[in-house]
Amino acid sequence: MAESFIEVEVVFAAVDRQLLLKVSVPVGTTLREAVRMSGMAGQFPQWNLDECPVGIFGRVVAEPQAHVVQAGERIELYRPLLVDPKEVRKLRAAKAAKAKAAKL
Repeated sequence: MAESFIEVEVVFAAVDRQLLLKVSVPVGTTLREAVRMSGMAGQFPQWNLDECPVGIFGRVVAEPQAHVVQAGERIELYRPLLVDPKEVRKLRAAKAAKAKAAKL
């Protein structure tokens, strides 16, 4: 009996480029296995994609090594944040307040 396959997409966005790969994987494949099968790591050797957080359609999956993919899912690999977004907003607000005070 032939093994059944499903189609999924694996996507990663580095600072300088993005890549979306369509991959055919056996039914029962986990998220981490699908990422490895996609060959995405070879496209971005400077990133350790085995340690990146993984999600499906914008939702992070807590245990990607246990989650079985479904046909048509878009698997997203997330880069680690370089700066905390909350801190950036605080700095921007402080800078705007200072500029406003200087104009008065």
